[in-house]
Formats: sequence, structure tokens, C-alpha cells
Amino acid sequence: MGRPKRADEAGGIYHALNRGNSRAAIFDTPDDFDAFERILAEGLSRYPCQILAYQLMPNHWHLVVRPTLTVA
Repeated sequence: MGRPKRADEAGGIYHALNRGNSRAAIFDTPDDFDAFERILAEGLSRYPCQILAYQLMPNHWHLVVRPTLTVA
């Protein structure tokens, strides 16, 4: 069972992360890192959010984000 949905409030700061299963790599080549950054840029053009910081490692990533508008 997943976690209950959290309220996304404009101006709130959130830490988001994702890890590979069993510590498996999710980025194998430099092109994988580049593709992830392109997808982040696309997301920023579609959704009202700021990325305050991010860290990409071979087996996981972290984002510190702040939504800029309340989305229902």
C-alpha cells in the first residue's frame, strides 16, 4: 500500500528522491544523466515548480523542489 497523498502547497519546499531496486544503477552512461536533465527541463516548462538543488548519482537522484502555484 502506498503512502497517502500529501498536500502540495505553493512555496513549500520538498525533498524528492528515487533509488534503483537493490541499489542497481539507473544511470549507466553520461548520456543517461544528460537525458534525465533534459526531462527535468521539460517538466519545468510544463509545471509551475522551481528546482532549488539536485544531485544525480549512478543508482539514485535527489531533488529539492518548490511548487510555485497550488495545483488541484
